[in-house]
Amino acid sequence: MSVKIIAEIGINHNGDLNIAKKLIDIASVAGCDFVKFQKRNPDICVPSNEKRKTKTTPWGKMSYLDYKWKIEFNRSDYDEIDDYCAKKKIKWFASVWDEDSVDFMQKYTDTIKIPSALLTHHVLGEYARKKNKFLMLSTGMSNESDIDAAVASYSPDLLFHTNSTYPCPIDELNLGYIKTLLKKHPSKIIGYSGHEFGLVATFTAVAFGARYVERHVTLERTMWGSDQMASVEPGGLIKLVKGIRDMEKAIGSDGPRKVMKSELKKLKSLRG
Repeated sequence: MSVKIIAEIGINHNGDLNIAKKLIDIASVAGCDFVKFQKRNPDICVPSNEKRKTKTTPWGKMSYLDYKWKIEFNRSDYDEIDDYCAKKKIKWFASVWDEDSVDFMQKYTDTIKIPSALLTHHVLGEYARKKNKFLMLSTGMSNESDIDAAVASYSPDLLFHTNSTYPCPIDELNLGYIKTLLKKHPSKIIGYSGHEFGLVATFTAVAFGARYVERHVTLERTMWGSDQMASVEPGGLIKLVKGIRDMEKAIGSDGPRKVMKSELKKLKSLRG
C-alpha cells in the first residue's frame, strides 16, 4: 500500500470558503490523497467557562463562542466543499468533536477521525465507530494506558503518532514510538500527524513505517490563526508529496542483493 497523504485544512480557512477552496486546489495539485477539515458544534464543544471570554480576532473583539461559530462551516458550505473536492478529484473527511458532528458528516463520508483532544472521550469514540467504516485516532497528549483504553473501547482502524504542540520541538517528536505502535498493534494501520517545522521528520516517519501522513496546510504561515505556524505552505506540500513518492521508489524491498538493470552496463565495462 502506498503512503496516504492528508493535507489538513483544519480551521486554517478562517471561515472563508474561498480560502478553503484555494487550499483544496493546492492539495490536489500536490497530489495528496485527502484534505481534512474539523467539524464541531461550538455550543457543545466549548467549555462553559470559555464561552464568554473575549477573543481578539481580525473581525474585532467577540466572545470565544461567537468566534468559534464565526469560523465554523455550515451545511451549505460543506455541500459546496463536497462538490468542489469531487471536481478536483480529491477525497475529504473531518475530525469530529461531538456526536452532532458525527451525524453531520454521515452525508458525505464513512471515514472520520477522533482528534487527540478527545482520545479519552470513549462515548464519542464508540459513537463514531458505530457510524463509520474507517475510524482514525490521533494519540497526542496521551500516555500508554490512555491509548490502550481507547483502542479497547472503540477500536480505531488507524492510529496516528503525534505531538500536539503547535509547532512541536524537534527533540520531542519521539518518532521511535512509531515502531512501538507497529509492534504493539500489528492489526492496525499506523500513521504520523506532524506539527513540526520542516519536512525531514515527516520523511523519517515514513521510513519508520508510517502508512498515513498528515500535515496541516496553509496559504502562508503568517496568516492569523492558531494552527498556521505549524502548517506547511504550498511549496512545502508539493515537496512533501514528491519526497514521499520518491522514498517509496527508493526503499524497494528487502532480500538478497541483485544486480540492478541500471548497473549492467557498468558491470560489463568494469568486470568484463
